[in-house]
Amino acid sequence: MSDPTDLRRKTGPECQTMPDVRFEVDRLDRALVKLIAERQSYMDAAARIKGDRDTVRDPARIEDVVTKVLAEAKRQGLSANIAEPVWRTMIEACIAHEFDVWDELRNEDPKRAEG
Repeated sequence: MSDPTDLRRKTGPECQTMPDVRFEVDRLDRALVKLIAERQSYMDAAARIKGDRDTVRDPARIEDVVTKVLAEAKRQGLSANIAEPVWRTMIEACIAHEFDVWDELRNEDPKRAEG
């Protein structure tokens, strides 16, 4: 029995036309945006919870996340050449967002905090 929440028309190997491919890519992009928005909500929570601005960037945690992502990418058949740069870019954007939220929640001027 098929999953009623799976709106996929075709798998990658079943696609025979570019409109088929584009439909599926657009469907996946919408799903990814939803998941990344959920991830962002946890960055908002981290900014709220962390008491010290210096703890926003955690190099050990970054490497832990990337290691876990690469292991999962391998299990799922996702190229590490895609997974690693995508996650490192997303992590950096999330850290920048977390700094912004941290500052906003505390009415901090980042130039004053860094200088």
